[in-house]
Amino acid sequence: MRSAQTWLDEYGESHQNPTNKLIHWICVPLIVWSVVALIWSIPSPLESSNAWLNWAVLTAVVAQLWYIRMSPRLSFGIGLFVLACLLICYWIETTFTTPLWLIGIVVFVGAWIGQFIGHKIEGKKPSFFKDVQFLLIGPAWLMAFVYKRAGWEY
Repeated sequence: MRSAQTWLDEYGESHQNPTNKLIHWICVPLIVWSVVALIWSIPSPLESSNAWLNWAVLTAVVAQLWYIRMSPRLSFGIGLFVLACLLICYWIETTFTTPLWLIGIVVFVGAWIGQFIGHKIEGKKPSFFKDVQFLLIGPAWLMAFVYKRAGWEY
């Protein structure tokens, strides 16, 4: 597996424009949340006994293993963010009458439109066209900025 810095550097090559970066700060977290919400919405046979026994939690655990392998330190921050996404899904599902999957689809489509606008401004294709694993790097790229700002190594 490539090092975290190699992944982040390669991802950063197509994310130099300040407007594209700003769009990514907004849209990447929204995309992560919406994917969690959509996966949360897939019925699970175990869900009736416990709301947390669902596909989104399982997917989050598998993704977290990938992040741990890439960078144990960075995976901690990403794990906290994904946990927040899961908690928001639970809150929405138990508080609102609008289906979580519908909110997830609207947010997903809107955020991806934003991403593609950002890449049009940048003049470069999204990294995941080169390697689908870059879909996991976007959140790590943003978290790496948070870590740098805080003076933490990753």
